[in-house]
Amino acid sequence: MDANLMQYMVDFTMPQDLPEEFVSRIPHQRAAVNRLLGEGKILNYALSLENSKLWAVFSVHSEAELMQLIQTLPLTRYMKVRISELTFYHAANPFAAAFSVN
Repeated sequence: MDANLMQYMVDFTMPQDLPEEFVSRIPHQRAAVNRLLGEGKILNYALSLENSKLWAVFSVHSEAELMQLIQTLPLTRYMKVRISELTFYHAANPFAAAFSVN
């Protein structure tokens, strides 16, 4: 990982009542998130079981870049956003093939 990259946890609080416009933008949100995951800008993205929270870990060069990326997400305007810079971010790679001697 690039030593100049910083990681941020972004906590999105979704509205209690989802307006039709919000729901209609979900496919666009998924496409944008998938693109950012592919580019390595988002490291993970999760939705709570009760659908009230989204969490994402971003890997960027600056807080300004983070803010720009967050603003490009189609659903951001409907949600409250809380940002925390992370001291470190470690994760297992769930897509790595397991090694077996059998």
